[in-house]
Amino acid sequence: MVQYICEMSSVLGTISIASDGESITGLWLHNQKYFASTLEQKNIIQVNHLPIFIKAKEWLTIYLNGENPDFSLPLAPKGSQFRQSVWKILCQIPYGELTTYGDITKQLQSEGKKASAQAVGGAVGHNPISIIIPCHRVVGSNGSLTGYAGGINKKIELLKLEGISIDHLFIPKIGTAL
Repeated sequence: MVQYICEMSSVLGTISIASDGESITGLWLHNQKYFASTLEQKNIIQVNHLPIFIKAKEWLTIYLNGENPDFSLPLAPKGSQFRQSVWKILCQIPYGELTTYGDITKQLQSEGKKASAQAVGGAVGHNPISIIIPCHRVVGSNGSLTGYAGGINKKIELLKLEGISIDHLFIPKIGTAL
């Protein structure tokens, strides 16, 4: 299968976007943990002018200017059925709002799925479409800003961009966010 990739400069640094030609399959910040982990390293074509990339760059430009884009993009993240369930929940978190790993776990359990906060954390951390699938809106139930593969500083920038007050949140002394 052919995979396409392009790069975009932004206030967050370089963003890499991947596509199957129809949908977004990946979006990573430069030096992000698990960078391009869902891409097969063969059959990758660098191209900037696919219609899906043009729409993705438009969406990101609006978002990074502090506005909520009024359109959605076709997404096709690669992952297990459990991870797909978690990513679907992430997509339902409203712009400018937060949820917790525990809340996501409870939602999955209410749907009859086996889940733990640790498993949810793993799925959130391995989200292959950062920003658009808003994993940065997930915090620990104690207010910890843990768990962002793009780095804690980028998570804080994204939350502030959305107008989310981080006064009640804290940076953990140890953990995955550092």
